[in-house]
Amino acid sequence: MAASMYTFSVDSFTRALHQLIAILEKAQAHAQARKIDPAALIDARLYPDMFPLAEQVRRCADGAVNAAAYLSGQEPPPRGEPNERSISELIARVRNALRALEAFEPAQIDDSQERAVAMKTPRGTMNFVGLSFLQAFALPNFYFHVTTAYDILRHNGVEIGKMDYLGPVG
Repeated sequence: MAASMYTFSVDSFTRALHQLIAILEKAQAHAQARKIDPAALIDARLYPDMFPLAEQVRRCADGAVNAAAYLSGQEPPPRGEPNERSISELIARVRNALRALEAFEPAQIDDSQERAVAMKTPRGTMNFVGLSFLQAFALPNFYFHVTTAYDILRHNGVEIGKMDYLGPVG
């Protein structure tokens, strides 16, 4: 069976979001064990002009759902308020994204390689066809934010490693 647009999008997002939850759970345990204010992690960033952990996680969750919506020919849902102030709330946002991804069926996305995607951004509309949207924007952008969330936590002493990022393989 050949891989499909659904496999490369929804399945990839789902797998990485599950790993993001596992990493956030380790961060929560790390903060509790060391009596660290979780806000120190939530507000942590790698560099002053980069988003903090909370926004990195939001962008992972929202980006996955938005990409699936665009590929299925739908408008993405409203973003929702960026008001998570605890690691538990960030985990809940990721779980909500996973539930939203479950609503997409392979038939909605599998034939989207040539579907027009007009992604609205604050800077204007970016136009793609489905395959280039997924390859050149959606997946790289998603993994950028997943990796940055991982890096922020690792930089702040959370004991996570490459296998926490990758998850079960094989």
